[in-house]
Amino acid sequence: MKSFLIRTAYIFLGLVLATACSEETSTLPKPRAFPRVVYPTGELEPFKLEVCPFSFSKPSYTLVERDTAYFDEKPLNPCWFDIVTPALNGRVHMSYYPINSLEEFEKHRDDAYTLVGKHNIVANYIDEVPINRPKSDVTGFAFDIDGDVASPFQFFVTDTSKHFLRGALYVRAKASSDSLAPIYSFLREDALEVLNTLEWDN
Repeated sequence: MKSFLIRTAYIFLGLVLATACSEETSTLPKPRAFPRVVYPTGELEPFKLEVCPFSFSKPSYTLVERDTAYFDEKPLNPCWFDIVTPALNGRVHMSYYPINSLEEFEKHRDDAYTLVGKHNIVANYIDEVPINRPKSDVTGFAFDIDGDVASPFQFFVTDTSKHFLRGALYVRAKASSDSLAPIYSFLREDALEVLNTLEWDN
């Protein structure tokens, strides 16, 4: 009886080991997953701030927030504001500067390039996209900045004689640029709609 139990135990142990050794474990990497994002929908609507010498159209799901402080001081110009997309924690900082001379235009243009250039340390590349709407006297550049940067899309537009407007896109989220890429792309298109519809007052 004792030998029968020992044999049975050995057979059972052998079956368990054989089964365990025959299981195949997958060495394939798990597919890349991104969090599900619900994108807002709406129509373009005209927008105008009384303190700004220009108008534009923006998506109806965005809000405009005036800047009330700049490094604990008043903004340099009352026409500084954010276009906010609450559903995606995104915002585009907009800074307007009046131009009174060629020197002022060149300074604001150079400042815009300097601010973009500060991303060179962590950016993979920076792509310059010209903006040219001669009928509306709106020209400038947009900058697509690839990599783990604070602002992946920046731009400036001007008429080179009276107006200079700079913008920078930000998303308030703790995630890698790869994970946020679809959101950046969505907000970038909204920012381009603003630029495509912008009109100076004079």
